[in-house]
Amino acid sequence: MAYRAIEGGDALRTGRRIAWAAGVLAALAAGGLILWLVGDMAVAAGFAAAAILLVAVAIAVMALRPAPVVEPTAEHDWALIRDLAEASADGVAVTDRGGRLVCANDRYEQLFGGFPTPPSIPLAGDGASELAVAGRAAWRDGRAEVALRGAAGAIEATITRAGQQQDMLVWRFAGAAVPGGQPARLAESLEGALGAQLGASGVMAALVTAEGYVLAANAVAKIRATGSNDGVLQGEDLARFLAEGQGGTVRLVAEGDAANPLRLLQIPLGEDADAPILVVMVDVDSSMMGQGGDIEGLLMLMPFGVALVDREGRFVQMNQAFARAAGVEPGQLPVYPGDLVVREDKGVVADAIRRFAGGAARSTDLAVRLKDHPDEPVALSIAAARGLGEAAVLLSLKDNNEENRLKREVAQATKMQAVGQLAGGVAHDFNNILTAIIGHCDLMLMRHSPGDSDYDDIQQIRANSNRAASLTRQLLAFSRQQTLRPQVLQLPDVVSEVSNLLKRLMGETVTMEVKHGRNLGAVRADPGQLEQVVVNLAVNARDAMLSKGANGGTGGGKLTIQTRSVPIAEIRRRGSDIMPLGDYTALEISDTGTGIPPDLLGKIFEPFFTTKEVGKGTGLGLSTVYGIVKQSGGYIFADSKPGQGATFTIYLPVHTASAGEATPAAKPSARAKAGGDLWGTGTILLVEDEDMVRAVAERALARQGYTVLAAENGEAALELLAGVDRPTIIITDVMMPVMDGPTLARAVRRMYPNIPILFMSGYAEEQLRRSIDLDNVAFLPKPFSVQQLAEATRDILSTQGGVAGAGAGAGAA
Repeated sequence: MAYRAIEGGDALRTGRRIAWAAGVLAALAAGGLILWLVGDMAVAAGFAAAAILLVAVAIAVMALRPAPVVEPTAEHDWALIRDLAEASADGVAVTDRGGRLVCANDRYEQLFGGFPTPPSIPLAGDGASELAVAGRAAWRDGRAEVALRGAAGAIEATITRAGQQQDMLVWRFAGAAVPGGQPARLAESLEGALGAQLGASGVMAALVTAEGYVLAANAVAKIRATGSNDGVLQGEDLARFLAEGQGGTVRLVAEGDAANPLRLLQIPLGEDADAPILVVMVDVDSSMMGQGGDIEGLLMLMPFGVALVDREGRFVQMNQAFARAAGVEPGQLPVYPGDLVVREDKGVVADAIRRFAGGAARSTDLAVRLKDHPDEPVALSIAAARGLGEAAVLLSLKDNNEENRLKREVAQATKMQAVGQLAGGVAHDFNNILTAIIGHCDLMLMRHSPGDSDYDDIQQIRANSNRAASLTRQLLAFSRQQTLRPQVLQLPDVVSEVSNLLKRLMGETVTMEVKHGRNLGAVRADPGQLEQVVVNLAVNARDAMLSKGANGGTGGGKLTIQTRSVPIAEIRRRGSDIMPLGDYTALEISDTGTGIPPDLLGKIFEPFFTTKEVGKGTGLGLSTVYGIVKQSGGYIFADSKPGQGATFTIYLPVHTASAGEATPAAKPSARAKAGGDLWGTGTILLVEDEDMVRAVAERALARQGYTVLAAENGEAALELLAGVDRPTIIITDVMMPVMDGPTLARAVRRMYPNIPILFMSGYAEEQLRRSIDLDNVAFLPKPFSVQQLAEATRDILSTQGGVAGAGAGAGAA
């Protein structure tokens, strides 16, 4: 590779100063010579001045010329770095901040067939995108690692940020070399004399990796597979050049549909699953095909389960797909098909096979139950076989394991969705009831002072109402309908806020350890809801460790809370179909308790599922955690072994701020802005279909000094507006019969375009904002207290219809 270096400006300026001094001296010398020859001082001085002027002009012209580009010498820094890279057995490349390749060694060229710029190098699957994510992680964290697959096998990539200005990435690729020993010698032989001898005999041979990528091939294989004398086969997927033929054969795609069929033989060169494979292909005479000799090969190539049965009803052979679907162990071929099904289905299967073996012309499908899966019927197809030697009946069995698993998952998801919708509806109705209860308690407390006989009773009712409100929030959290107020935050800050509370909750017998990783990416979530997640998981862990003591153990343990960044390899282990690749920050909570039994591990996030005694758990704790995490865009996994504790890992995506984005500051409440004075003036149109909620809100607002016009639905509100002047604000419920709140708001906005609107609802604010296409509206979630209603009204009036949603619901209980 070539390198260029630009000479420094100091040397250039020094050369110009020397040239100026030499020019002045030369001009003075010329003037002295003229004076000696002519003897006239004026003539000599004029000549010297003209010479100095010419020198000045020449130097100015030189200054305007660009600095020369000089090719570096062998001792240049980049050449030294490349020499050091050559000493490594790994492929090494260096890229700059702009993503340009500035240096690479020969091993890198050998691995990737040239000098492609990372991450755009030939990799299997989604390797290029995974490498790109790792590169971004290296810029952020200073180092990243990722496991990949190249043409020759596994590759371990390590990316490190380097340079005095930390503006370079060093990419190191280890592995993916052709294995040594016998495979290495065989690869050389295929490229040399042995390959030529095989080609002369009409044999095509190739050495491929376990994934099917070509490491080496003889000349005849390259020419016939690629269709060109200059074709490249090394590093390519061999299956891309082959197509399925007849009778268990294959053909070369490059030779067209009329190509001569080939018999393919695969010879593993080791017992390891990643060992290379020698693939040999020979031409087959078509006259020898179709007489039953290739039936076994044909069966093995079929992607669905097929088996042959003779006239006596005995198995002749079956392919791997049939054995896998029927639960047949390798090397244990059953005698009769009836041996695979439950006792009740044996007679039906035997009668059908006997009928088709005797000459029945049509096929049939039977729903049977296998002995290994008696609860899941499968479809068994039976048809007569002709021209297949001793085989008389053809059986086909579909592997329904994956389909049944998907059906169970869909049924579970449907059930969870139905329960979630039910929970959201129940929570909405309860929020209306609790709003009335809490509101009436607040109104009664205004008439009673501490010390009155009824004051403590009212406080107790209010406290129990708030407890009920927390249950409705759990129901909304499970159904992913609770109101979240996300912020950009760091997970260690959330853990620190709740650490003191956790220490009190854990007790004396449980120790707690908190560990934080370095260079954690910020996440966007509701800090209050995340604290609830940590508390719920920690309390469950404590109970598990205490129950260990109740069963004869020590009665204590250790709770570990850890925050860390997530490597790409961990995400790949979780499965990209479950958790997409990206940058995540993890919150991990583990304990040394009794663990979770495997049969219960898949049910722990279901609502109302609990292993605690009756009266000691609602079964909503983990379902609430699940709902909060999913609504925050994250993922949660539970890993446990019985008797060894459990670990809950929460993955939250790293928040990437857009240009000009800033974290919004908390909006001050009306109490802070007005020094606790919530009195106001103006006319409020209050629309609420629940009589008890409307009565509480009307009394509460009237006590704050407002004139309240109350209506039970949207149509009644419009009729009321027709006979009054413009109101100051509209406060309306969202879900109402006849005409709902958003429809009413749009009708009022046509009459009074800039009128402030405050929506009340027992559903989540996020859900409502997606369905309400109105600007400059505020939301007050139910249940709310009298003070919170007054604060929300004061907030939206103080902003003159501005966006006050954050302040309006800031204190919602």
